[in-house]
Amino acid sequence: MKIAIAILNWNGKQLLEQFLPSVIQYSEDLADIYVIDNASTDNSIEILETTFPSVKIIKLNSNLGYAGGYNEGLKLIDADIFCLLNNDVEVTSDWLRPILDEFKTAPGTAIAQPKILNHNDKNFFDYAGAAGGFIDKYGFPYCRGRLFNTIEEDKGQYDDNKKLFWASGACLFIRSKTFHGLAGFDERFFAHMEEIDLCWRAFNTNLSTKFIATSVVYHVGGATLNQINPEKTYLNFRNSLTMLVKNLPKGTLFSVIFTRLFLDGIAAQKYLLSGKPQHTWAVLRSHVSFYSNLLNLLKERQPLSHNKKYYKESSVVWAYFINKNRTYNSL
Repeated sequence: MKIAIAILNWNGKQLLEQFLPSVIQYSEDLADIYVIDNASTDNSIEILETTFPSVKIIKLNSNLGYAGGYNEGLKLIDADIFCLLNNDVEVTSDWLRPILDEFKTAPGTAIAQPKILNHNDKNFFDYAGAAGGFIDKYGFPYCRGRLFNTIEEDKGQYDDNKKLFWASGACLFIRSKTFHGLAGFDERFFAHMEEIDLCWRAFNTNLSTKFIATSVVYHVGGATLNQINPEKTYLNFRNSLTMLVKNLPKGTLFSVIFTRLFLDGIAAQKYLLSGKPQHTWAVLRSHVSFYSNLLNLLKERQPLSHNKKYYKESSVVWAYFINKNRTYNSL
């Protein structure tokens, strides 16, 4: 089974210098390693060519974001399994073997992710993915090991191989036939939430996403857009609404979207009262963009012929902010 590690890069020279050595050290015997460069303006390409000659380079002509960058780059890579790896991830010894074993022995597994711990405090899970993701009824994502901004310490509580709803784009493994069969990422997303949309589309075709606890990586997080960047808020809110319209089962669309818009309004007010007017404006901008594209989204929507339940928790917002649940296992 042929595996290719594809690292998307944009002006990440320092990250490549810091993290590529671990990828090469622990992966070269099992995988081909590629860097898909999103038209960097630093000297990323020069560093790759001079310092990491074994790494294959795919040069894009413009910055297409996470979704577009991977869509274009992966067209040029021949492999059975793609590993989509952020350029700020440190991998560990034997991280690939458990993932490959899962794909070899479980034909229904189309997507997988390892345990993702925080690079700055390796005893804790990472915000972006932790021990695997789920969404609530209204499209709010959460993870085993992370609810909103509360991060759990890794005490082995999620050391299992478990079905997920979504895998983190920080380190996502996917069969190439699945990726191409689903037409890749939705490029309208540009960045953020596109991996959840992809996993939801896989779920709707009865394909499974899996967490593999014995594979471990460490993620810095926020290296492209950190948590306090209003642009991240804008993309997350806009893309989440887009994802819901695309994927919700029949008969649930309007009630879920109406409730979600109401909850977004509360979030915008909370940002304002917290002294973060830029984030309030980001939520408002996300709604304007969503409304302007809603008719097109509705025309594109293919009503699903099933009513598969996509969520475990009706409202993680209620569970977290009202019931004060702070861990996945307390939900």
